[in-house]
Amino acid sequence: MLRTLDIENIAVIEKASVNFSDGLNVLTGETGAGKSIVVDSINAIMGERTSKELVRHNTDYGFVSAYFDDISKSICDKLKELGIEIDEENSLLLSRKISSNGKSLCKVNGKTVTVSMLKEISSLLVNVHGQHDSQALLNPDLQYTYIDMLLNDKSVLYDYKNSFKKLIAVRRKLKSLANDESDKEKQLEILNFQIDELEAADIKIGEREELTKKRELIQKSEDIIKALNLAVSTINGDDENTGVEQACNDVSRMLFKYDETKEIFDVFNDINDKLELAKDKAEALLMSIDFSPEEIEMIDERLDLYYKFSNKYGRNEEEMLAFLENAKQKRNSILFADEELDRLNKEYDGLLNETVSLAEKLSSERKKVASDFEKNVKNELSFLDMPKMQFFVNFDKGNLSSTGFDKIEFMISANPGEPPKSLSKVASGGELSRIMLAIKSIISYNDTIGTLIFDEIDTGVSGRASQKIGLKLKSVSKNTQVICVTHSAQIASNANEHFLIQKKFDDNKTFTSVTPLDFEGRKSELARIMGGLEITDTLLQSAEELLNQNLYGN
Repeated sequence: MLRTLDIENIAVIEKASVNFSDGLNVLTGETGAGKSIVVDSINAIMGERTSKELVRHNTDYGFVSAYFDDISKSICDKLKELGIEIDEENSLLLSRKISSNGKSLCKVNGKTVTVSMLKEISSLLVNVHGQHDSQALLNPDLQYTYIDMLLNDKSVLYDYKNSFKKLIAVRRKLKSLANDESDKEKQLEILNFQIDELEAADIKIGEREELTKKRELIQKSEDIIKALNLAVSTINGDDENTGVEQACNDVSRMLFKYDETKEIFDVFNDINDKLELAKDKAEALLMSIDFSPEEIEMIDERLDLYYKFSNKYGRNEEEMLAFLENAKQKRNSILFADEELDRLNKEYDGLLNETVSLAEKLSSERKKVASDFEKNVKNELSFLDMPKMQFFVNFDKGNLSSTGFDKIEFMISANPGEPPKSLSKVASGGELSRIMLAIKSIISYNDTIGTLIFDEIDTGVSGRASQKIGLKLKSVSKNTQVICVTHSAQIASNANEHFLIQKKFDDNKTFTSVTPLDFEGRKSELARIMGGLEITDTLLQSAEELLNQNLYGN
């Protein structure tokens, strides 16, 4: 459940920290004090859309963090799925930094996540019911969700969804096969060309790299041959030029005659020996290098082919071969389309029968749940000061969809004997608030979400009804943490923890504070709610009696 909410530079809240307790937590304050900002901050931490206008004026960013403890197994599983570490205490810290330019940074246990990931995680932690959220009850397309939450055995729902998913997949395949003949011929022509071209090329994995290395070696060999030929010709000479070897021999013969030149003769004699050795080694190496000039041309042609194919069929040989295999499969699917069509039609018929059977089973389970749901909602509404209100769950059969074939709509009859009418057509705002609370109080026993937040659920209801709403919220809070923003003294008096939201002015600046109230503080705040600006002794006495009655049963 939500333990601590920290808010910094959000609207008129410069800095606030709220420590929520178990049970029922209420937030009260004068209109415009900033109660909605607290809810907006919670919505921000839940990944809802925000804007730069939410950031306090003349600040660079706004910041919200929420600390949760005792998180459920389903949340732990989701965190593991997303690669987020969980501490030994099963606690969770969500944070969101909103820059003045509208950008935001979201983190879960210190790890940066996307807004959608934050939304996915927080949806398992908190359920917020704003002033307009009861409007969801008016949408027949969403009303089935309330029934599905109460299913004892949800495996029938999962089985149906899996079967329907398979059915749709086969239907898509059937649709893709429904091409006209001209399209088939055109596709076959293209596929045949691609297959023939790739098969003729005889692609081999690693060949391009091997050819590139071989080309580099040949180019190097060409340079070596040129160098060796130059060395041999320099040593041997030619018709026009005397070689180095001959020149050295001539010099040696001249130097040999004189004792005075013996040392120089020895040097030239040594040079002659080394030139002879160099010539022998050069000629031997020339004989050992074996390649034809045409070979590099063939290699270049092969490499050009790979380059051309890389632009058409894939970056490397693996992708080219994969393209070839895929093309063959596509060709076969077209060539054997009739056989595949028959197979898929049989598969589709089997899946359709299975899906319809599961849809009927799901519908049957929903109707069982709906019967008890109707009774329970009626009992809850009676407690919430709507004893004559009749509540019905109407079932119609529609087309198969991802949710089954049930078209479920909530109906009400305000008075006995009146025919039931669609909830969307007859319910007032105050009635909707109480109907929503009745439904949520029933669902809360089956729901794994640890925190329920109600934003001004008392809108449009009387004092007596508010008292009943307060008692119901108190009852729900025994199973689930409840946080409620309210203008009702009757609701506030039932709280386990009461926070006062106040707007203050200092140095031409506006600030909002969130303060937990003790008994005397609560008494004064209840008196203000009940009587307005002038708080009399009579109001204070009434507030004290209300508090004692709800807190201690006095």
